[in-house]
Amino acid sequence: MKKYPLTDKDKELIALALEVLAQNFDDGIYNHTVGCAVLCKNQHIYRGVNCDGIHGSCAEYITMGIAISNGEREFDTIVAVHEKHLNCVVPPCGNCRQMLFEYCPDIKVIVNDENGNLIKVKAKDLLPFAWQPVTV
Repeated sequence: MKKYPLTDKDKELIALALEVLAQNFDDGIYNHTVGCAVLCKNQHIYRGVNCDGIHGSCAEYITMGIAISNGEREFDTIVAVHEKHLNCVVPPCGNCRQMLFEYCPDIKVIVNDENGNLIKVKAKDLLPFAWQPVTV
């Protein structure tokens, strides 16, 4: 698995995700506890937070939905955050990994490596043996 170093743009992405979370955090209710930011290939950035509930939706799903609703189809980097997590970065859950694999397998995802250092890896490397649509 290839690991990519963080850039200044990646650090900005983390800060923007933390900002949208701070603007929407529901302390005690926990409806909005994760923020997310996605950088598109055209340098547009979209942000979102999770929406919790019986069938809640992760911040990555919400943010990708916002970007796609605005016509985006080419993505560069995504990050999910919570201020109390290691380096403030939260790894995507299994559902989010599958969604990223299907929509944009080459998007880079900011995560903590095994030593606690921030790195980027491609979404397709986060989900080995992923389900893929059958092509005929």
